Amino acid sequence: MKALTWHGKGDIRCESVADPAIQHGRDAIIKVTSCAICGSDLHLFDGVMPSMEHGDVVGHEAMGEVVEVGRDNKALKVGDRVVVPFTIACGECFFCKRGFHSGCERSNPNKSAAEKMWGHSPAGLFGYSHLLGGYAGGQAEYLRVPYADTGPVKVPEGLDDERVLFLSDIFPTGYMAAEFCDIQPGDTVAVWGCGPVGQMAIRSAFLLGAGGVIAIDAVRERLDLARAAGAYTIDFTEDDVYERIQELTKGRGADACIDAVGTEASVASGLDAVVDRLKVATFMGTDRPHVLRQAIQCCRNFGTVSIVGVYGGLLDKIPMGSAINRGLTFRMAQTPVQRYLPMLMDRIVNGDIDPSFVITHRASLDDGPDLYKTFRDKADGCIKVVMRP
Repeated sequence: MKALTWHGKGDIRCESVADPAIQHGRDAIIKVTSCAICGSDLHLFDGVMPSMEHGDVVGHEAMGEVVEVGRDNKALKVGDRVVVPFTIACGECFFCKRGFHSGCERSNPNKSAAEKMWGHSPAGLFGYSHLLGGYAGGQAEYLRVPYADTGPVKVPEGLDDERVLFLSDIFPTGYMAAEFCDIQPGDTVAVWGCGPVGQMAIRSAFLLGAGGVIAIDAVRERLDLARAAGAYTIDFTEDDVYERIQELTKGRGADACIDAVGTEASVASGLDAVVDRLKVATFMGTDRPHVLRQAIQCCRNFGTVSIVGVYGGLLDKIPMGSAINRGLTFRMAQTPVQRYLPMLMDRIVNGDIDPSFVITHRASLDDGPDLYKTFRDKADGCIKVVMRP
């Protein structure tokens, strides 16, 4: 089959790889009808995430048609049309039973390596390094789905791929980011990063009752899309973010702050971001947490900082004194998509939101390598890429 594969920093290729096969009775094989490039895929493209190997199939936002089912899988049948969560979960362990599927104790076969790095292992993920299971990803013509009687959710009749594809990751992630904020009617929520997850967080904050959303970015097309949702926007290359948020909130600070950027904050965002970049380049640091620092400083006393941007290692110079002395609450996670997917499917069916609004580029797998570069460089107005294998 055709698939997009990783071959080093900045080197994604579309090439022929072996077809997937059933390996366990609960598996299913999906013929991928739509897949997408996620902002977190760019961390792989930029060589930030460890334990990638040449030829690894990438991608974790996928959906399609079931073409084969393992003998023990009673939930799916050939012909079912499904969305596949990016988190792989058994549905039976301590964490899955509590709705924390991204903490599944069974789905990462390389959990000992993850434990050495993080203390405990999260769940396995599709197409996202051997540290997280080494699973082949979904930017391919076919995808093997482990524990497929727990993860994939059937798509109701009448919904096209583009309306439901993002239930695989960015819509649940953005919604969770807003839910973490414990939004009260009239609250002001600040969102750093107006990429696809940030856009979903903005709209989810309004769905959950926010009185106002402040969106921070520097890319015109992203800021335009945030304004179209009703957000007040700040271009961090033109305004001091802290001062503008202070003005907009009459000196109190935002009720909640969402970090939808993560480890690769722009070096244009401040001197500390430049220092972070130098530390990473000289192997003196692993992440660039400018946004997290700023979110802490901009959050009001006893407010919430919600973190859904991806971080991989150790963060330097985080203002914990500010957070502790002012009573901030931190919420963060890889999204337990299975927990949110049915409820958010209902939101789409009911017309509360159509997540396809973020799509700017539609392409084939053959176009994938070039579109990784376009997406990374924020060129050609690119906000979200969907590919149809």
